[in-house]
Amino acid sequence: MTALLRYQVALLARSHRWLPPLILYAAFMGIGVQPGQPVLDSFGYAAAGVLPVAAWLVRVCVTNEPAAARACAAAARGPGRVHLAGVLTGLGVAVVLGVAGTSYVALVGDPRSADGRVDVPLAAATVAGLLAALACALLGTAVGALCNRPLLRRPGWAILSTALAALLVSVIGASPANAAVSGLVNGSRSGTVSMPLLPLAVTAVLAAGATAIACAVSSRR
Repeated sequence: MTALLRYQVALLARSHRWLPPLILYAAFMGIGVQPGQPVLDSFGYAAAGVLPVAAWLVRVCVTNEPAAARACAAAARGPGRVHLAGVLTGLGVAVVLGVAGTSYVALVGDPRSADGRVDVPLAAATVAGLLAALACALLGTAVGALCNRPLLRRPGWAILSTALAALLVSVIGASPANAAVSGLVNGSRSGTVSMPLLPLAVTAVLAAGATAIACAVSSRR
């Protein structure tokens, strides 16, 4: 897997297809996160932006390889492992962006409640922000794994499904990513920090299940 991951990272870096999601996240952060804003609100905003970016990056990674090269890699290592390496590469880049966004918020955010009356412990808030970003990255990975090849092969349907699914799991109340972000935003009102451990666990299970399904179908096709 180490060699496959290096291969997928090299493909992604040389393709420059990572630039659009990177620019999207940078623009999202530049618009929504301003110096001096309540830190928990900003952590929630930064985490929410990771979800669609993760779905986009997974799509890029699982469709980036030319068909001939993919066939050669699948013959050497197995199609399931090759597909898994692509999904993990997309997740890894999304996590890096999430960490960068959370670090930026920790530097410029105001460690107080939304009304400015209660001090917020910055270290605990940063950990909660990182966990929320990871939860959103995992759920975005699940969306990207289920809405692209090998389950959806036509680009039009895959792109539309990825966008709609990412939007849906971001806004519905039952979404664990929504719960992680809402926990930060609600905590900002009172100045309390709650760790999104349950949403993180749920998104980890969903991401693992979605990836396993995609890899199994990839092996059969």
